[in-house]
Amino acid sequence: MAGAAGPGTGPGAAGGDGDDSLYPIAVLIDELRNEDVQLRLNSIKKLSTIALALGVERTRTELLPFLTDTIYDEDEVLLALAEQLGNFTGLVGGPDFAHCLLDSVRLLAVEACVSIAQLLSQEDLEALVMPTLRQAAEDKSWRVRYMVADKFSELQKAVGPKITLNDLIPAFQNLLKDCEAEVRAAAAHKVKELCENLPPEGRETIIMNQILPFIKELVSDTNQHVKSALASVIMGLSTILGKENTIEHLLPLFLAQLKDECPEVRLNIISNLDCVNEVIGIRQLSQSLLPAIVELAEDAKWRVRLAIIEYMPLLAGQLGVQFFDEKLNSLCMAWLVDHVYAIREAATNNLMKLVKKFGTEWAQNTIVPKVLVMAGDPNYLHRMTTLFCINVLSEACGQEITTKQMLPIVLKMAGDQVANVRFNVAKSLQKIGPILDTDALQEEVKPVLQKLGQDEDVDVKYFAQEALSVLALA
Repeated sequence: MAGAAGPGTGPGAAGGDGDDSLYPIAVLIDELRNEDVQLRLNSIKKLSTIALALGVERTRTELLPFLTDTIYDEDEVLLALAEQLGNFTGLVGGPDFAHCLLDSVRLLAVEACVSIAQLLSQEDLEALVMPTLRQAAEDKSWRVRYMVADKFSELQKAVGPKITLNDLIPAFQNLLKDCEAEVRAAAAHKVKELCENLPPEGRETIIMNQILPFIKELVSDTNQHVKSALASVIMGLSTILGKENTIEHLLPLFLAQLKDECPEVRLNIISNLDCVNEVIGIRQLSQSLLPAIVELAEDAKWRVRLAIIEYMPLLAGQLGVQFFDEKLNSLCMAWLVDHVYAIREAATNNLMKLVKKFGTEWAQNTIVPKVLVMAGDPNYLHRMTTLFCINVLSEACGQEITTKQMLPIVLKMAGDQVANVRFNVAKSLQKIGPILDTDALQEEVKPVLQKLGQDEDVDVKYFAQEALSVLALA
């Protein structure tokens, strides 16, 4: 199927500038993205028309990249495209610019190799496909080498284990040390898949001798995208290589990555800890984990803080309650008063997941008291966070803790000076109401909601009356 570039991208986008003469081009470009193979074929046959209308420079800089970036297709369409590009020399500016076409055709050749290789015998593969692949893996254009790296898993499955060992692994080694960071990153992303797809017999030896030395180099790569790509998959090698190899060879790499200056690298390691936990247990990493987690938890970029919050329940389960209470509990509480709302919201949901993991007794002793103290915070946003926490914790903690510890605080906050807090009190009472028994609802909740129903603020009044109605107290 044709890949879909975003709307307003590609050479046809010029039609949006009010140039009616380019409208037919925009239509043809749309047809190139169409689900219907026949429509795509028809549009490809009209490529010379598009190129003439765009002119040589825009054909080179916009049309060709558009074609090679967006068309990953059936053989029939790729063949038609290659035929068209064979007649494009004049349309890109003559022989001096023919190299642009060669790049495009070679990119398409890699795509075609994947399709063709699945259909051929080993003998025919060696004769017909491998010469093209060998050339592509060493092509002077980084885009062609990138395509080989990006399609590596598919190529590996298509050519089988013998050719993989003889040809693809040496090619993969070269891609991992390519001069272009984009190529190294694409290859790094495929490390785990390559190793998984190797035949089980001899796999460990191949990885240790022919792949791992190159991985070690990438851990200290100068480009953060390369390091980040590797960090997103490297933990998966531990399940393939086993406990001893992981401790001796992979653990030093994980520890180095946990100290990397790039937050994405540290985050990618932490987010894949479950792989290592299965093999060696997380205690081996815990002393290095802590500084990395703390740094990410306090990172200036709020999206980094958000990501580490989302992994906290996983970490908590793996590190255990004692380690969590000693080292990480304070971080989770600090997130509740973060200046970014999305962080406060995620931190609130995080508490609920932690209670489900560690139990209600832990919540009653460790979390609930700290949350309730925030009800007296001078910042009204923090007081509102108390209510949001109670909303999620009440469900996890059950009736007794909600009635005895949380409800009195919510009722007290009904007298808050800030209307936003008061109407959130009404919403909280509506939320926790179903957990409470009838006596608490009638004797404690109903009078407070009735009072809020007479509030001077229209929103407070609305949410109080809604709560009374929902809880059948009206």
